[in-house]
Parts: sequence; C-alpha cells; structure tokens
Amino acid sequence: MRKLMVGMMGLAAVCGAGFVYAQDDKPKYTTKQVMKGAMAGGLTKKVAGGDASKEEKEKLVAMFTALSQNKPNKGDEKEWKERTGKMIEEAKKAVDGASDFKVALNCKGCHSKHK
Repeated sequence: MRKLMVGMMGLAAVCGAGFVYAQDDKPKYTTKQVMKGAMAGGLTKKVAGGDASKEEKEKLVAMFTALSQNKPNKGDEKEWKERTGKMIEEAKKAVDGASDFKVALNCKGCHSKHK
C-alpha cells in the first residue's frame, strides 16, 4: 500500500509538472498584440521618452519577450531571435534607468524582413 501511494504521488508530480510546462510554452502575447500595444499603442515611445512607470517598462519587457517567442511571418528565424533579443535587452535596460531604443523604434528594419 505504501509503495502504491508513493508511486501515485510521483505520477501526480510528473503530470502536474507537465501541465505547468505546457502552459508556459505559449507566449503571453501574440505578435499582433505586441504591435498594437507596444508599437502602435505608443508604449515603446513612452518608455524611450522616459515617461513610463516601472510597471509599463516591465510590461514592455514582457511584450518583447513574447514577441521573441513567436515565429516571424517571413524571413530568417535566427535573425528574428537576434533582433528581438536586442529589443528585450534594451527594454530591460530601461527598467534599470536607460532608454536607448534604436533597434525597437526601427519599424522598417524589422517589417521589411519579417512581416
């Protein structure tokens, strides 16, 4: 009986961990949501201008992180990961006080290759 209980607890832990992993696999925002909220919505410009709150800066990090987890509509996926990785780095720097968003604000640079 004891071995059965230990075995069932182990199985439950494995199944529970698999369920949590499956939920974390999906990006929090779609590419369209990031474009609408961070770019067209003005969040990126607000952060770059130094007018954003810490929560808004952290939201931008989350949005750029989700963007990097999404697949590009076209183009090289490795280049997509590099470009979005730079965007994440810049957003994280903004949380710490910096506000350099040259890569993030270059819409054509990304759209011409990946949209």
